[in-house]
Amino acid sequence: MANEQIYRQISAQVLADDWGTLTRFTYRLRRRSGEWQKQTRETYDRGNGATCLLYDAKADCVLLTRQFRLPVFLNGGRSSLIETPAGLLDGAGAAERMRAELMEETGFRIDNLTHLFDVYMSPGSVTEYLAFFQGLYSSEDQVSEGGGDFDEGEDIEVMHVPLTEAMLMIGRGEICDAKTIILLQHLTIERLQGVSTPC
Repeated sequence: MANEQIYRQISAQVLADDWGTLTRFTYRLRRRSGEWQKQTRETYDRGNGATCLLYDAKADCVLLTRQFRLPVFLNGGRSSLIETPAGLLDGAGAAERMRAELMEETGFRIDNLTHLFDVYMSPGSVTEYLAFFQGLYSSEDQVSEGGGDFDEGEDIEVMHVPLTEAMLMIGRGEICDAKTIILLQHLTIERLQGVSTPC
């Protein structure tokens, strides 16, 4: 069914508008039975983003980052989170923005990236989707130390982790970030299938 046939908005109230926008929507949703049901939900809109896993085929290593994440600290007490580089698009194209984030966070300049898929990470409450990329890297691609943007409060550690060790880290609970797990598993499946990583 077209959107107008399943959703009729009644009201939208902005509850907070700072780093992102929190809005309470009241609407009528047409159920599969054809009955219209009134519902109220809150959504958090912070824009869309991109993430990327870089792979050094010669060293069989992946490039990951480690940084403090307040929501993770508040819900679990972790002092840091290991993850793939990522960032908000802020109006830029996904590949363009991802290259800039890789430079900013890791110090690696990567021209060729392969877009894999787009994923809604928390569709029950957050509007954001992430564009997933992968690419190849080597030590020759490093042009700066990385570490993130100081003015944005970023203090990012760059990690070179063997792919097999990264997969073990998932099982041990050391890597528990959804986007990172998806990209590591995708790359591992490609390796098992003998698929050459494009780029």
